[in-house]
Order: sequence, then structure tokens, then C-alpha cells
Amino acid sequence: MDIQNEKCVMVIDENLPVGLIANTAAIMGITLGKFLPEVVGENVLDDSLYEHLGIIEFPVPILRASSGKIKEIREKLYESEYKDLTVVDFSDLAQKCKTYDEFTEKMSETSEKSLSYLGIALCGAKKKVNKLTGSMPLLR
Repeated sequence: MDIQNEKCVMVIDENLPVGLIANTAAIMGITLGKFLPEVVGENVLDDSLYEHLGIIEFPVPILRASSGKIKEIREKLYESEYKDLTVVDFSDLAQKCKTYDEFTEKMSETSEKSLSYLGIALCGAKKKVNKLTGSMPLLR
């Protein structure tokens, strides 16, 4: 990943309670780490020589939007123009499942049109990410 020309953002439903916002960001972040391991830096030592695991090497702004706007972005991401972006979505269906088996079974029986997204993370070419999210405010 070319850190200078690429960008990663998360867009989370601004109407969620703080616990679900945190959970959504955590789940999407873990998934991004799996698919983009090269963006996680090396472990570091403090001056007491205690080791700390490496963290992502660049900021990941967390933006806010309505659930409708997140759905709109998700639908655009199926277009060929955006196929090269790394996309992690987290839906209401996923949040309600107790096990991964339950999630995969329910997802296989669910139309994308009926999903409601709690959040979406995008990583890739800065211009494309900005085109989709550039005017969105930070989640505060």
C-alpha cells in the first residue's frame, strides 16, 4: 500500500449508541488488519525495554453519516470503478448473530437490498475514497 497516495476511512452510523459505534469500529479494524497486514508497523520498545505491538502506520478517520448514506456508499462500491478498493462492511444482520456459523447461514439467505449497515471501512486510492467520503464530518 502506497501510504502517500492511499487513504483509509471508516464511516459509522451517527445514530448508534456509543457501545455499538465502538464495536463496529473494532470489528472493521480487525478485518482491515487481516486484509492489509502491511499497514501495521513493527513492534516497538519503550525506554524500559518493554515491547508494544505495532499499530497501523497512518491515521484512520472515523466519519459519521446516516444509515441511508452508508447504504448509498455501499451500493456504489459494487460498481466497477471501485472494485480495487478494500471494503469492510458491518451490517445489522452481523451484529445480531451470536456465532460466525449463524452469520454465514443467515447471510446466505439474505438479499443485499435488505441489509442495513452500521458501518463501512474503505481503503485504497485517495481520490476514490475522497470522492465517496470527502465531504463527511468526523464522528465526535
